Amino acid sequence: MEWSRSTCITVTAAAVLLLLLPRFCSPAGDKLTHGESLLPGETIVSDDGAFVLGFFAPSNATPGRQYVGIWYNNLPVQTVVWVANRDAPVLVDEPSGNNSSSAPPPSLALANDDSSSLVLSDAGGRVVWTTNITATTSSGSGTAAGSTTAVLLNSGNLVLRSPNGTTLWQSFDHPTDTFIPNMKVGLRYRTHDGARIVSWRGPGDPSPGAFSYGMDPHTSLQMLVWNGTRTYWRSSAWTGYMTVSRYHATTGTVIYVAVVDSEEEIYMTFYVNDGAPPTRYVVTGAGRFQLLSWNRNASVWTTLESWPSRSCSPYGSCGAYGYCDNTLPVATCKCLNGFEPASQAEWSGGVFSAGCRRSQALAPCGDEGDAFLAMPNMKVPDKFVLLGNMSSGDECAAECRRNCSCVAYAYANLRSSSAKGDIARCLVWTGDLVDTQMIGALWGITSETLHLRVPAGFTGRKTRRNFVKIVLPVLASIFMLSCVFIVWFCKTRDKRGSNESAKKLVPGSVQTSSELGEGNPTEDLEFLSMRSFEKEFCSIQFSDILAATNNFSRACMIGRGGFGKVYKGTLLGGREVAVKRLSKDSEQGIEEFKNEATLISKLQHRNLVRLLGCFTEGAERLLVYEYLANKGLDAILFDSERKSLLDWPTRLGIIKGVARGLLYLHQDSRLTVIHRDLKASNVLLDAEMRPKIADFGMAKIFGDNQQKANTRRVVGTYGYIAPEYQTKGVFSVKSDVYSFGVLVLETVSGVRISSTDNIKGSPGLVAYAWKLWNEGNASDLVDSSIAESCALDEALLCVHVGLLCVQDDPNGRPLMSSVVSILENGSVSLPAPEQPAYFAERNCNKAAEGDDMQTSRNSMTMTVLQGR
Repeated sequence: MEWSRSTCITVTAAAVLLLLLPRFCSPAGDKLTHGESLLPGETIVSDDGAFVLGFFAPSNATPGRQYVGIWYNNLPVQTVVWVANRDAPVLVDEPSGNNSSSAPPPSLALANDDSSSLVLSDAGGRVVWTTNITATTSSGSGTAAGSTTAVLLNSGNLVLRSPNGTTLWQSFDHPTDTFIPNMKVGLRYRTHDGARIVSWRGPGDPSPGAFSYGMDPHTSLQMLVWNGTRTYWRSSAWTGYMTVSRYHATTGTVIYVAVVDSEEEIYMTFYVNDGAPPTRYVVTGAGRFQLLSWNRNASVWTTLESWPSRSCSPYGSCGAYGYCDNTLPVATCKCLNGFEPASQAEWSGGVFSAGCRRSQALAPCGDEGDAFLAMPNMKVPDKFVLLGNMSSGDECAAECRRNCSCVAYAYANLRSSSAKGDIARCLVWTGDLVDTQMIGALWGITSETLHLRVPAGFTGRKTRRNFVKIVLPVLASIFMLSCVFIVWFCKTRDKRGSNESAKKLVPGSVQTSSELGEGNPTEDLEFLSMRSFEKEFCSIQFSDILAATNNFSRACMIGRGGFGKVYKGTLLGGREVAVKRLSKDSEQGIEEFKNEATLISKLQHRNLVRLLGCFTEGAERLLVYEYLANKGLDAILFDSERKSLLDWPTRLGIIKGVARGLLYLHQDSRLTVIHRDLKASNVLLDAEMRPKIADFGMAKIFGDNQQKANTRRVVGTYGYIAPEYQTKGVFSVKSDVYSFGVLVLETVSGVRISSTDNIKGSPGLVAYAWKLWNEGNASDLVDSSIAESCALDEALLCVHVGLLCVQDDPNGRPLMSSVVSILENGSVSLPAPEQPAYFAERNCNKAAEGDDMQTSRNSMTMTVLQGR
């Protein structure tokens, strides 16, 4: 069969024979259909213009040797993310791009046989690459020859679709060297196979190289980079997180890495924040697995992360029973506690491959004379055995103790991240411990505690030696620093009084007064380093704030709350700010002021409001924030005339943004923060309606191992407070999850939690939503003002998530990592929500709607709603 290029074939005497053959036209838009062919020099472009499919020649390759691939559109540097014919380039004549011979040029088209495969043919008409869809597969999907369509999606995925919309084949299942958002890398449990990301052989050669990246087929709990068949680098073992995020200030990108574990498969995927630049993972020809993001300012790809990251990070660099200490400025190999170098001479010479050996033998098997030494902050070794059905770490330890060959164990609970429910993960090692690292809090690698089997009594002796080596030098250092501080204090004490009247707004080191209470206020209010534009505030004085707010005039007031009043100010130069001024009669006081300033200065996330500075002078206490044009979510959502500004895509974006902000507070920041007062008025909207969580005066910090806390002073806003917090004073991350659930139901319905309107006789919004869900009428909850823009399946998913979050039992509420994954993926099977609890006010004074309230355990009653 001959292939010819043109949109319309002109009939000439020389082309009479072609009239007897099928016509092939140039493709249009983002699709390739039967009767169309893609030729060199032609492209199809995704609907949003982000990706291009066409013929290309790598920059360092011979132009006449071309490949069919997908690359980013509108970037000055052609960056290919997928290649079809990696091993078989086609020849294209130069310079016209068409063969000089009478043979037709290479082409990509849909076959006319029953399979409807996508076929790449060379200039001689020989097939050099095909999607190889079998006729059985296509016919089973309702495909008829001539009706299949190839579509380039906005995600960069090339998909073959049958007429009924079934996906017959997709490029995401056949990756090359690049991993882009919404792709999956994982394993099918039944076959233990899955796609790998494989490097290019060289810069101008996209044929498969030596290095590849994928999921470990033996454990399905870790990711590996292979050099051929040999493991070159290994991630940490999965500990059950569903989503983990990291903000990269260089390009303004938030990376969300998610793990999905279902009955059929387990896979890792990732996505980025709205408006983020092109972002991708790549396996390089040198064996590095890199995270790259397009820097729009410099017009280059910026490397955000790269693995292996340190000199001893490659697989097994420190040998058996050795570990790579990544917490040091220069990573180095060390022996695990209780071990010593197998060859001291090699170890001293920087050769670690021989590893380490025990410095003291274990007790004879059966004597039970051994102990387990906890080594925290570790990337656990490879070659582990996974034991299930372990209800506790003690049970995991007992299993290891019973086995004389067991040398270590690690325990983790997968935290309801699996479709199979809670899974307690017990890992044990019966052979040499290989590829162990001490990693601390490095992002992208989850640290664990490795429990190492050692002779009884070893732990105590080690502790005493460490005391001498560590504690005594620390005490000496503290003594020296104390002497220096006393000298400095005596010299500067007399100078501070003259400067009290000239205090300034300082975003780098907050000036405070003694009125902030006891302790070290400078330490309490120490700020993180600010970005460049915030340095403009370093020279601002109290008089500048007075001028910017017109002496805190009523006309400049834009809000008020438990802290006091909030004013809009315009500084010299036109910079707009929001100034929170602590009122003398404020329900909140000095502690809340310190709490908010301390917390928010240490937290940086695109969905948290940004603090620019803190100011105290005498009785004045001010917090200066970025100004957000659309103020609080409540001001629009509950306004009958303005709520139409929040169409469904905007509301869904707000829900997702708040979820990401809470995930950061609960899990991904260096502090575990419980907000305790999440509500619509504390979600501020910028000019593009992007949400930012505000007001951290009531927030609390949890320790690393702290799960919950108890208080007699219950703070928050009626309707948003979780049942266990309101009745017992117990709060945790699940308290914020409850508040988030209420916020989701408010955002979908447009009904305030405290409102009695539009809920048809129900005692409250939560009760109304639960009633509609039980009756199968959850769609009735959707705000009528967004009916035209609403995607009903997305809205129902949000209602489902909201009801899961407001369940009475805090253990039944999902973690925010699960919530973010559900909202982003939309395909995770969800459990049915249990009945929520409804609170009614009784014998208590109610403040004005929206005000913060401190409740008493005796002032509320709880009613459990019975589903029909």
